[in-house]
Amino acid sequence: MRVASNKIKDLIEFYYTELSAIYDRNEIEAIVKIAFEHYLGINRNEIPLRLNDNVNQSDLLMVYDCCKELATGKPLQYVLGEAWFYNSKFYVNKHVLIPRPETEELVSIIVKENPSAISVIDIGTGSGCIPISIKGVLKNAKVSACDISNDALNVAKKNAERNKADVIFFETDILDLEKPMKDIEGSFDVIVSNPPYIKHSEAKTLSKNVIDFEPHTALFVEGNDDIIFYKRIIDLAKYKLNVNGKLYFELNPLTAQLVHDYAMTSDLFSSAELIKDLSGNLRFLKAIKK
Repeated sequence: MRVASNKIKDLIEFYYTELSAIYDRNEIEAIVKIAFEHYLGINRNEIPLRLNDNVNQSDLLMVYDCCKELATGKPLQYVLGEAWFYNSKFYVNKHVLIPRPETEELVSIIVKENPSAISVIDIGTGSGCIPISIKGVLKNAKVSACDISNDALNVAKKNAERNKADVIFFETDILDLEKPMKDIEGSFDVIVSNPPYIKHSEAKTLSKNVIDFEPHTALFVEGNDDIIFYKRIIDLAKYKLNVNGKLYFELNPLTAQLVHDYAMTSDLFSSAELIKDLSGNLRFLKAIKK
């Protein structure tokens, strides 16, 4: 289909026509607001007042190409190369997950409960959204983050620079039995992680734009142990979490209780609490070291 004219109203109609097979009308409306603000520099609230404005040819092509990419199922954040998280803009690409609202909730919990934390580490950082956002609030904390993927770490470093956050990034494999002990220096008041936690059996429940475009190594747990990442990090906390330090996880509600039980049987923690997200799902764990 061709765009009927260079007018904004015809561009909007083009989006509704091209994307109706993938998104409902409310979702397309939200996409239009974000995409047009990004490419055309029009405040999203002003779009209804400018429906008869003409768009120049170069801008028209950018908006058109964006729509065609979206029609393949590619998430808007990957098309734009950016996502908002915790009131900051983050660069994203195929090497990192798109930050989720639930993870914003986790950051909010951490900064609220640990205003005096001196040292924080995020394990499996991806885009770096967690440590960068924490550093933005806990200005005096030394914040570190690690990942197995150098491609992800490059994205995270770019985001730290973009958001003027002094975060230390380094590579390690948390599933390795020895490497993290060498690579992770010192101990911490807070350890946080949002590791891969989706079981392959759940793949059919995920949308096409997640399965086809987001990195599977950051989504899915390989092997037979669905909570292996959590176990390794809990084991590491014996050596790397300070006394009275706090461990925070983002969880899969389907395996949340298993993670909680492993934390308690480790005998490392004086308490371990499962916390629901705003949707009422068991989404987070907070454990306090003895």
